[in-house]
Amino acid sequence: MAFHARHNEEKKGLKYFFLGSSKKTLCLIAERMKQDFPYIEVCGTYSPPFKNEFRNEDNQLMIKAVNEAKPDVLWVGMTAPKQEKWIYENRDKLNVPFIAAIGAVFDFYAGTKERSSGFWITIGLEWLPRFLKEPGRLWKRNFKSTPIFLGWVLKEKIKQMMRQE
Repeated sequence: MAFHARHNEEKKGLKYFFLGSSKKTLCLIAERMKQDFPYIEVCGTYSPPFKNEFRNEDNQLMIKAVNEAKPDVLWVGMTAPKQEKWIYENRDKLNVPFIAAIGAVFDFYAGTKERSSGFWITIGLEWLPRFLKEPGRLWKRNFKSTPIFLGWVLKEKIKQMMRQE
């Protein structure tokens, strides 16, 4: 109990910004954060336009909103790989110590979408039921992008092993 209280005390004053998703989902996140983590301030939210690629003006508005809020943590919940690309392309313009892409976690935390059951999570296939529900949207990510990513990871691991010899 003492550790938990001390740990929460250390988080006091932290400021989070949530970027992505719908206004409704962002409002639900902010409300739940007040209940679950009253010692963390939600200093801002921003629901960008839903489109495949953002225009320069869109990016400038998002960057301005984030920087003016001065968060300690920026949570980005767009779709993969859009959110990762957006972070990479704009990281030098953002004055935030920690930025993370968390995608569907926005919807899970807000309660607007259900996570897969514990069984699928435990066996490391949480993505499979989502894929079966939305194959048209998720096939490219799961069968094109994932193998490419795993290839990059394998290549880096081989490089590390070669350096150790």
